[in-house]
Amino acid sequence: MATYRSHVLVCMGSNCVLNQSQSVADAFFRELKRADLDDEIRVVETGCFGICNYGPTVVIYPEGVFYCNVTDQDVREIVEEHLLKGRLVGRLLYDGPETPKAMQTVYQANYFQKQQRIVLRNCGIIDPESIDEYISVDGYYALSQCLTHMSPEEVINEIKESGLRGRGGAAFPTGLKWEFTRKAKGEPKYVVCNADEGEPGTFKDRLILEGDPHSIIEAMTIAGYAVGSNKGYMYIRGEYALSIERMRLAIDQARERRLLGENILGSGFSFDIEIREGAGSYVCGEETALIASIEGKRGEPTYKPPYPTDAGLWGKPTLINNVETLANIPPIITNGGQWFKRIGTEGNSGTKVFTITGNVVNKGLIEVPMGITLREIIYEIGGGIPGGRQFKMAQTGGTSGGCIPRDYLDLPMDYDTLAKAGTALGSGALLIMDDSHCIVDICKCFMQFFKSESCGKCTPCREGTHHLYNLLDKITKGEGTPKDIDTIILLAETMTQTALCGLGQAAPNPVLTTLHFYRDEYNAHIRDKVCPAGVCPMHNGTETKEAKAAKGTGVSDSKEARGEAKGTEAKGTGVSDSPLLKMLPNTVKRSQRFE
Repeated sequence: MATYRSHVLVCMGSNCVLNQSQSVADAFFRELKRADLDDEIRVVETGCFGICNYGPTVVIYPEGVFYCNVTDQDVREIVEEHLLKGRLVGRLLYDGPETPKAMQTVYQANYFQKQQRIVLRNCGIIDPESIDEYISVDGYYALSQCLTHMSPEEVINEIKESGLRGRGGAAFPTGLKWEFTRKAKGEPKYVVCNADEGEPGTFKDRLILEGDPHSIIEAMTIAGYAVGSNKGYMYIRGEYALSIERMRLAIDQARERRLLGENILGSGFSFDIEIREGAGSYVCGEETALIASIEGKRGEPTYKPPYPTDAGLWGKPTLINNVETLANIPPIITNGGQWFKRIGTEGNSGTKVFTITGNVVNKGLIEVPMGITLREIIYEIGGGIPGGRQFKMAQTGGTSGGCIPRDYLDLPMDYDTLAKAGTALGSGALLIMDDSHCIVDICKCFMQFFKSESCGKCTPCREGTHHLYNLLDKITKGEGTPKDIDTIILLAETMTQTALCGLGQAAPNPVLTTLHFYRDEYNAHIRDKVCPAGVCPMHNGTETKEAKAAKGTGVSDSKEARGEAKGTEAKGTGVSDSPLLKMLPNTVKRSQRFE
């Protein structure tokens, strides 16, 4: 194998590709050839490095110099100054909010220092289209260990020992799910990777598949060996064209090396993987709807039990795991369950991958130990709120997650702590909002999504999402009444208790949590006919932020708003008296989609 004095890593994740990173890579190939350096310096088209709003990004090793917002016009300067003369191109260096200009390496930035990469261990480091590069970083070592030195029961026990919980949202213990599938009666058995990922603001699975596809193949094969399956299906959202392309290539490469197919590594164990593309339905992230889609049926959920571990694909025992869950498997086998268990918090082992979006300086993909605080994520890794504005709200767990205020900034980010607070960790989507947003308007946007994505099979979700949207729309227009809040609460309670699947059960979560924490804003819209953020076009007494400031009116001037914000002082419309509020943590736990 050839050796090189430098490696130029160009991010080819979806976001950077959209920002013309392919042109940047092509320019490097061209300019290195022109400078007669193509035998000394290797260009690697790699996966997402995580810091998406600075793309296209380029990292040059061995120094680890991190260049941001690189265009094809910048490449000649990088080649001539950095690669020929050893001088940094200062204007392209990372300009993080925590440091002055000229942050030289990726290791110096707070964005990376707080992270611990297990799932993302290879993303942005290797060429995702090269099986040789994956093998060079211990790829397929865990599979060989399982097939040559461990029984299926020992593999399952190692996963149970690690404490790994499903990263798709529901946080069910992964080892137990594997054990249930192995013990289930019926043949053949199937392994399914859930890569549907329809949650708005969530793109972690896509970037894992794009940046490290062989890790998922290895994990699925290990799972097949453990549960007694010879066939796997990878269900990928149809819009994820690059993920599908790289997974197809990786599967072909693995088959060529006899790491998939018949008699893997001469062990006598056979396993193969087939890709099935989804049609973009949000509800197909739910296990039973996903199974129906793979079978060629309409993607609708079914009642459970039976659970997929007993009767899944074509009525046979089926193991379904999320992409992030599976990406943890090879490191756990290689390093041991106890190693993984020491990371994170009690009962919440390991790391969690988050996608940070919204009003935050550094947007993108991060991986941190379970238990890190929301404040650390926003202000140390995320770089804080841009434009000098104040933090107002964070929605955790995706669109179906809860919304929490400033008082919760020091809350540890793990499954159990967030559930006790009435919200959820969910799939890892983290939406940050500043004080320019209207809470009621935001919730209306969430309900617009849910009513569009409901499959329509059950009445509570099909009708409830529409009615919730209409009630919120009415409030944003200044036409709401105190009775509407009672109706919202009753409707939300009905949906969480009677909807067929996680979509309908979880859809009211953002509305319920904002009613709890931001009741004054709802009251301002209903009682005062004012939108405190100046966002909603109030039909009755339209009031912008400027007009409100000029008059000196608003939520703080309203006795009714101040009283009702406390919950028990307002009669007839207090959320605090609702039995639903007391059951919020349990509601969130039972409704999380989908694993």
